[in-house]
Amino acid sequence: MTKRPLWLAAAPVIFLLLWSAGFGIAKLGLQHAEPLTLLALRYVCVLALLIPLALILRPPMPKTLRGVIDIAVVGFLIQVAYFGLCYVAFKSGVSAGTVSIIVCLQPILVALSAPKLVGEKITRSGWIGLALGLAGALTVILARSGLSAENLTGILCTVLALFGITAGTLYEKRFGVTHHPISANLIQYAVGAAFTLPAAWATEGMAVDWTPTFVAVLAYLVIGNSLLAMSLLLAMIRAGAVSKVSSLFYLVPALSAVFAWPLLGEAVPPLAWAGMALAGLGVALVSRKPKAQAV
Repeated sequence: MTKRPLWLAAAPVIFLLLWSAGFGIAKLGLQHAEPLTLLALRYVCVLALLIPLALILRPPMPKTLRGVIDIAVVGFLIQVAYFGLCYVAFKSGVSAGTVSIIVCLQPILVALSAPKLVGEKITRSGWIGLALGLAGALTVILARSGLSAENLTGILCTVLALFGITAGTLYEKRFGVTHHPISANLIQYAVGAAFTLPAAWATEGMAVDWTPTFVAVLAYLVIGNSLLAMSLLLAMIRAGAVSKVSSLFYLVPALSAVFAWPLLGEAVPPLAWAGMALAGLGVALVSRKPKAQAV
């Protein structure tokens, strides 16, 4: 059996830290720019870094048109559908707690779809873990903010964002193949920029309050979220069971709460800590390797 590289073994922890911190940091950014404008600037800056690297390193590009299309589809589903619709939902007045609750249903949708679409069987302990993870995530979110009356359009955007990240995960697992990270990211973020830039220009006017805080936020979203976290996510999807990778998202609301404490001054209630422990137990059950059968 081929031993997994050290970076792949550490990928879940690094991904969770980078991805979870991004929510609080993005919330800071939205105080200085409109949602689609922030996304468009994020993607344009990523391309500004990747294009010179691609010209210098000349990484191999997908050899077929189908390969390019597969990468572009995943890029649209995650960068445009998921991020774009979540940010629009925030703009319409939907609370962060409600968005997180809806998006946390993603592991359940993946688990329901994986057996038929990508041939992965979910074990009994896996289903128990998924249920515990969802319960823990709900506990964290309800302890922090609770549910309130929400904008119906924003709720619809959040539900569509949920289907976007779920479809992107399953599509990558079924059709994605290993590509050079620079090539894959270049295609995905070109798709993201192609959709968000004209939309931001037409609907928001691209107005930005260029403060040192906003520059720091944009730098983190570009390097930490867009380049490092997304590359790790796609690598984990290709290397491991898709339901196990998706179960990591149960820990995102908990870790987001931890990061929001120093970043935004949002204290973590005692009940939320119990929810974090419950979500962690759920992820451990989903990620547990099945015992080898006797021969």
